[in-house]
This record gives sequence, C-alpha cells and structure tokens, in this order.
Amino acid sequence: MFVLGIDPGLTRCGYGGVVREGSTLRAVAAGVLRTPADADVAARLAELQQNVRALLEELRPQTVAVERLFFQSNVRTAMSVGQASGVVLAEAAAAGCEVVQYTPNEVKGAVTGSGSAGKEQVQRMVQAILKLESAPRPPDAADALALALTHHARAPLAARIGSAS
Repeated sequence: MFVLGIDPGLTRCGYGGVVREGSTLRAVAAGVLRTPADADVAARLAELQQNVRALLEELRPQTVAVERLFFQSNVRTAMSVGQASGVVLAEAAAAGCEVVQYTPNEVKGAVTGSGSAGKEQVQRMVQAILKLESAPRPPDAADALALALTHHARAPLAARIGSAS
C-alpha cells in the first residue's frame, strides 16, 4: 500500500510518501510545496492546487493522509491552513484516492507512543522507522511522513473493524 501524507499549509505544504513492501516501510518521496507569502491568497491557493494535482498525478497514491486542523490559537494561521487543507482534500478525492485525516496528537501517538511528543522526537522516530540516514527536513516533510506512517499503522485495524461490522 502506498500512502501519501500531507501536512497542509499555504506557505509550506509538506508531503511524504511511504510504501509498504511486505513488512518493510520505505519512504519514496518527501518535500515541501511552497507558495510566495507576498502573493494574493486566491493566487496562492490556485498554485497550491496545481502543485497538489501534479504531485498526485506523479505519485499515484492509494491513500492520502491529511493532518486535521485540531486547534489553532492564531485565527489567521488557522484560516490559511484550513483553506490549504480544503484544496488538498478536494484534489485527493478528485484523484480517486482514499482520504483520511488524523489530528497532530494521533500522529505523535502513533509514531512516538506519546501524543505530547515534540517535533524533534517525531523527526527522530520517522528517521528510525524508515531507516533514513538523517532526520527528514524540513519539519513539514517529516510531519507528512509521520502522517503516512500513522495510516500504515492504523489501516489494518480499521480494515478488521470494518469487516467485522
């Protein structure tokens, strides 16, 4: 199964692809899509949409795991992240991907065992799980890889629960 994790943001939108081959998880893509902070919001969203669409066409994931906006004290940041998330969710659905969302605490818990883990701990665990030479950078890409790993960890249980219903 190939899962593309996306950490949505308008300035920086992290992505990370993880494929399961037998019992091995392997990173196949990681990076950040960027839009210029000084550009008009509508133009930035359109650019993000084009970039996400191209990424989905290139990588062709089965599932896209997106960070769910859980809580944000900065309203301006919350709005832009919410708008970016909407673009990602719509493009992933339009591409025919299964779309799932996880809160930051769910991701931290799945990857590190603690929902209160810090960014550096998440980066180190992503590095260890995927057997990478160094911690993934920037943090947006590491968070996206962590989203993909979270789905790989949770999907088998969700499938068993679904088949039992």
